[in-house]
Amino acid sequence: MAKWGQGDPRWIVEEREDGTNVNNWHWTERDATSWSKGKLHELLVGIIVENEAGRCEISELKQVEGEASCSSRKGKLIFFYEWNIKLSWKGIIKESGVKHKGLVEIPSLSEENEIDDTEVSVSKKKGDGDILKDLMKTAGTARVKEALGDYLKALKTEFTMGMILPTKAMATQELTVKRKLSVNPLQIQASSPVALGVRIPTVAVHMTELFDTAAEQLYSIFTVKDLVQKFSKSPAVLEVEKGGKFQMFDGNITGEYIELLTNKKIVMKWRCRNWPEEHYATVALNFVPIPGQTELQLDCKGVPVCKEENMKFCWQKQHFEEIKGLLQLTTLNG
Repeated sequence: MAKWGQGDPRWIVEEREDGTNVNNWHWTERDATSWSKGKLHELLVGIIVENEAGRCEISELKQVEGEASCSSRKGKLIFFYEWNIKLSWKGIIKESGVKHKGLVEIPSLSEENEIDDTEVSVSKKKGDGDILKDLMKTAGTARVKEALGDYLKALKTEFTMGMILPTKAMATQELTVKRKLSVNPLQIQASSPVALGVRIPTVAVHMTELFDTAAEQLYSIFTVKDLVQKFSKSPAVLEVEKGGKFQMFDGNITGEYIELLTNKKIVMKWRCRNWPEEHYATVALNFVPIPGQTELQLDCKGVPVCKEENMKFCWQKQHFEEIKGLLQLTTLNG
């Protein structure tokens, strides 16, 4: 048996305060399924192709079935993804003004095939309009494959941020580089370090949204487990008290409650799983009653610059719009 402090350095953990996965030797795995669904929606819906004869647009992500994950072992990243995707498209023939609809199907997007070899089939509902179908088969398919390529790039860069932990050698090297650079500290907002001596640039995000409900009900949607699970369509863990932890969207969103003023305000430490390790933003939700409605004011500080658009998408699409759908369903059932 080796003496204390001797032996294979890959297994020596005392040099990190958290004692976690030193030199990236151990196997770690991260579920990318929920993140991927949002990213595929963001990249595919809204694609437009046009020529002198017509114009087509992908209008809906009708189906996305499958899963994705990323594993880290010995400092290397291993990706697994397998998707069955169905998209709706609509188009118009410029000369006649006649509109047509159809589907784009991607039966198997996986790591086993290159994007160029991925099957993309285009179909159209009965009737004339083959000129639009041809447009989607050519330019439309090319744009879809380009978007799928962008998804894979994001999966391998954006999603994996923080999975390869800095080793002692990396941290020392980064610190040396930082000392050689002349950096204005006012240009970099304070945030949790990614590695020793490294800070990340952040931005503030402000959004407002009107909801056709009372502040009391809107507040409960953010603080009652069953309601959170309904609008997020995924398991949630909530400890709704100061210092309590929360976890949403299959663990992709985690944080801690800093302040809770019933029906008025929620302040949280908030992070997305693909953010730099241990970095949290501060999210404040203010519930402002107005006649017949509630204005929700979102103020978020400390969002990594590279995650600003994703943050806005997360709140607009996965929170605000889903909550409105839940409210409509509640009204109809009531």
